[in-house]
Amino acid sequence: MKLKGIKVGFALTGSHCTLDEVLVEMKRVADEGAVLYPIISESVDETDTRFGASDRWKNRIAEITNQKIIKSIVGAEPIGPEKLLDVVVVAPCSGNTLAKLANAITDGPVLMAVKAHLRNQRPVVLAVSTNDGLGLNAKNIGVLLNAKNIYMVPFGQDNPAEKPNSLKAKINLLVDTIEHALQGKQIQPVLVAYD
Repeated sequence: MKLKGIKVGFALTGSHCTLDEVLVEMKRVADEGAVLYPIISESVDETDTRFGASDRWKNRIAEITNQKIIKSIVGAEPIGPEKLLDVVVVAPCSGNTLAKLANAITDGPVLMAVKAHLRNQRPVVLAVSTNDGLGLNAKNIGVLLNAKNIYMVPFGQDNPAEKPNSLKAKINLLVDTIEHALQGKQIQPVLVAYD
């Protein structure tokens, strides 16, 4: 078990089209021995989409983690002062979340969890999933790639022919990225071919 006893805050944001594959990896992180503390954005908490109803996602998250879901700023705030977690994972990390993190905006539970955790100089792992990663969000990715204690799951263009600005993390590299981040290292290469 690669992550035995590691306390992982697992935060999910509104890239709804990737939630199915992210939940597979969430289960894999749990199977590697991590204790998962789920955190969800307001979008995941409240929005029904063509990819599934919010209650469906929350039920699946609860089944995997066996923990109460943190879904408010007030619920996420103690992560910092109580030093509750070893690492925070944001997967999927939407373009909206990237932009807010890069600009120090804390207006939701996932952003509060990251801010609270970073104050302890502990690692945060981001799994990018955004249609504008090579558009307006490129500058935000650049800021975060250079930020202390922020680590990226390797990512690439998931559909360059039809969505040339879209970037998506190779989510199957999540466990390896967490392992590296806990050692203060960025897994390499960061930019990968997406197949």
